[in-house]
Amino acid sequence: GNDDELRKLAIEAAKRIAAGHVFVIYIKDAWPINVLNSIKNVQEVVTIFAATANPLQVIVAETKQGRGVLGVIDGYTPVGVETENDIAERRIFLRKIGYKK
Repeated sequence: GNDDELRKLAIEAAKRIAAGHVFVIYIKDAWPINVLNSIKNVQEVVTIFAATANPLQVIVAETKQGRGVLGVIDGYTPVGVETENDIAERRIFLRKIGYKK
């Protein structure tokens, strides 16, 4: 995390997941997309399951060997399809946060 409380939350989440080779990051005052490419560029990072501001559930499997993350449930079921206006607003927002030019 990018402050002490978020670091504590990340540690607790990693303990609940209890699988090897997993790390959790919580951030505030930033969008996940702002740090995603930096994380992807770390050679030891193989898979990123999610970069989201949505509620998240982690799907974990357990065998005799140990535990592993199979995937995540990211957010909720979609409530509809974007309209042309929705698309325009999303693009404006992404440019505003520096994700799209």
